[in-house]
Amino acid sequence: MEIDKAIRNCNDRRLKTKYNNAIYVVKRALALYSSTEEVAFSFNGGKDSTVLLHILRAAFFLHQEEEGCSVDGLEKFPIRIIYFESPSAFPEINSFTYDTATNYGLVMDIIQTDFKSGLEALLKSRPIRAIFLGVRIGDPTAVGQEQFSPSSPGWPPFMRVNPILDWSYRDVWAFILTCKVQYCSLYDQGYTSIGSIHDTLPNALLCISNSSGSKEKFRPAYLLSDGRSERAGRAKRFSPSVLNPKSNGTSNTDLQKQSMLTASVIAVGDEILFGTVKDQLGLSLRRKVHSIGWSISHTSIVRNDIDSVAEEVELRRSSDEMVFIYGGVGPLFSDATLGGIAKAFGVRLAPDEEFEEYLRHPIGEQCTGDRNEMAQLPEGITELLHHEKLSVPLIKCHNVIVLTATNIMELDLQWDCLIELTRTGDLFPLLEPYKSKHLTTKLSDVEIAPSLAKLCLEFPDIHIGCYRESRSGPIIISFQGKNEERNQLATEALSKKFQPGAFSEINLHSPETLRLKF
Repeated sequence: MEIDKAIRNCNDRRLKTKYNNAIYVVKRALALYSSTEEVAFSFNGGKDSTVLLHILRAAFFLHQEEEGCSVDGLEKFPIRIIYFESPSAFPEINSFTYDTATNYGLVMDIIQTDFKSGLEALLKSRPIRAIFLGVRIGDPTAVGQEQFSPSSPGWPPFMRVNPILDWSYRDVWAFILTCKVQYCSLYDQGYTSIGSIHDTLPNALLCISNSSGSKEKFRPAYLLSDGRSERAGRAKRFSPSVLNPKSNGTSNTDLQKQSMLTASVIAVGDEILFGTVKDQLGLSLRRKVHSIGWSISHTSIVRNDIDSVAEEVELRRSSDEMVFIYGGVGPLFSDATLGGIAKAFGVRLAPDEEFEEYLRHPIGEQCTGDRNEMAQLPEGITELLHHEKLSVPLIKCHNVIVLTATNIMELDLQWDCLIELTRTGDLFPLLEPYKSKHLTTKLSDVEIAPSLAKLCLEFPDIHIGCYRESRSGPIIISFQGKNEERNQLATEALSKKFQPGAFSEINLHSPETLRLKF
């Protein structure tokens, strides 16, 4: 009961809430299954498992008290421990695990084959129906899991119980330090997330610089201030880019594809559809996308409705290389963007501890619940794009980028940061920007229509469009292409089809007024 007492005497309200929720999940599981023989705990010697071990100890005794059962004279902890002893595990992990078993009277079932085969054999020999796991949101195995989740197809049937599923890196260390429990010594050597000896290194963010050239030293894991970097010491798994324009062996076909990359722009907001506000962000964003050499294939405005957002995102993410979406992000009932994206990809919204760490400073005190609703992101597909100039990172879900700007100034900042991140991280290709030329004429639509139709066939690589600023005003013809010489040839070819002086070139300096297209 020293664990329960330590938590209740601390001043960390968030930790108390997380602890109470975890205790409730454990007690519920103990009530659901008739005896402790039907439950087990998968322990791996890591920090998350260490936290869960002590939560299980506290919850078991609290459950026994509520049931009016005595625990006097209990020499062994009654919930059996499953330990997978891997040849690629750190020796420190093995030592810590066996020392922990001795110190707390744990009865261990040791699996030395592969985990799945060993688990199948164990479940055949014992009446285990549920297994406690130290899984947290953000772990690769956490995708799709709830606090109670049946085992995956192809695995032996059992219930996965995840009492600390919504805990963050900060919560884990707050518990360990508050309760003063022992943990694996690797964490004092700068390891923040421990896998095998083949894919785990100390976290470089904890490295202590030294000029003597001696062996590097690292600060302990609990001093890592930003939980989003917990797995920085693991071998990185890079997701493929849409295209890699930096390849020296780029073929003409690839270059042609790159020149045709398309993006969609989606605005979310009933206030835009009702005409309550003017959509200034959409106009600015389309110009920005155009400035990096991409074509806009489609722009749309959808309602503040999860199904509407999901339908549009699902359609556009499949037809275009990138989708940029803005509006409808926040904790209000009308903020449906992230929920819609999650539905489009067939995943759920789940607490993201990295994002929650970022939100802690700007809005943490304003959050009245025990979980920040704004920190719920599409599970398993979200990448946070952090930039030092942004207080909160941008959100990327595969080929969908969520912009949270509410005005032009914020959009300019987010876009500039996104482009900087793209140059260093290859988020998407930055292509040759479009060059433009504009001609104006007092000729009528009927007079120039046949010649423009032929011109489009002669110059398929040039986007040729016409519009007027007023019904009675002159026609403005725009030529948009990647090659200035081609633009020039197209304007000259058009001029040659008419009398000299029929067209004059004009310079347009990014006009802010919308024009009617004809």
